[in-house]
Amino acid sequence: MAKSEEKITGLQKAAILLIALGPEKSSNIFKHLKEDEIEELTLEIANTRTITPQVRDEVLEEFYQVCLAQQYIAEGGINYAKEVLEKSFGADKARDVIGKLTASLQVKPFEFVRKTDPSQLLNFIQDEHPQTIALILSYLSAAQSALIISALPPDRQADVAKRIAVMDRTSPDIIKEVEKVLESKLASLVNQDYTIVGGVDAVVEILNTVDRGTEKHIMETLEIEEPELADEIRKKMFVFEDILLLDDRAIQRVLRDVDNSDLAIALKGSNEEVQNAIFNNLSKRLAVMIKEDMEFMGPVRMKDVEEAQQKIVNIIRKLEDSAEIVISRGGGDEIVV
Repeated sequence: MAKSEEKITGLQKAAILLIALGPEKSSNIFKHLKEDEIEELTLEIANTRTITPQVRDEVLEEFYQVCLAQQYIAEGGINYAKEVLEKSFGADKARDVIGKLTASLQVKPFEFVRKTDPSQLLNFIQDEHPQTIALILSYLSAAQSALIISALPPDRQADVAKRIAVMDRTSPDIIKEVEKVLESKLASLVNQDYTIVGGVDAVVEILNTVDRGTEKHIMETLEIEEPELADEIRKKMFVFEDILLLDDRAIQRVLRDVDNSDLAIALKGSNEEVQNAIFNNLSKRLAVMIKEDMEFMGPVRMKDVEEAQQKIVNIIRKLEDSAEIVISRGGGDEIVV
């Protein structure tokens, strides 16, 4: 980067970028920042008096290069990104951009296995300790993890799922050691801060992707060994908005078991797409009546909305368990027509 920008700090660059992007785009970026980051940036923006066109263009160019690098990493990994950037900007600039990206965006450990076919990876890790498998799956996509956990022996499935759910913070030293076992070349990219992985949300996403048989086995085992954990997972596995995953016939079946007052309260806190999916599967007369109830009931406590939505979710889960409806999944469920 030119000399004019050498002394500009990262915070100043961020402020210049937000000013250049304008208030509308900057406000959308702010939504994804922490409160202290917003305060720092707001103060820096307020203290920025003049920006020369040259400095502005240099900051925008650096941001563009980092975005390109991030896209290349997502497409083909670090080596691919480095190769493409070297061809575009030269070796020195490519090394500089990759360095900034890995330092600021914290490239995930196990990036090399994210590009590996799950069946090949399964052969590589299936004999590892369940805790090691859980750590690796926490860094993979839900689809990859679902394929692997479905292929594990039944007695290991619930064990691995439980370990993912209760995993909180993993030492970078442990991550590096596991990467060595997997012959990783990316250990040097692991950030020295403790990395938060796993957790209930991670195992919920995996269980929502696996086939119904694997999910049922894992949940039944967890209900015996860890009933509180199983309850927490079950509450998050299918949220009210997921009713969009059901076809019209399934929605109509669900609505037959739903109390109209619960439905009105539940829809009060839902988005327009969910409301339309429900109203389109009600008779015109009943749809009008529910809409009138929603209008006349006035403000409703969020707690009451969540309770009403959970009642409907419980009905959906019960109907799925009895095979009266099918929830569309990505983990191998087949619908026989």
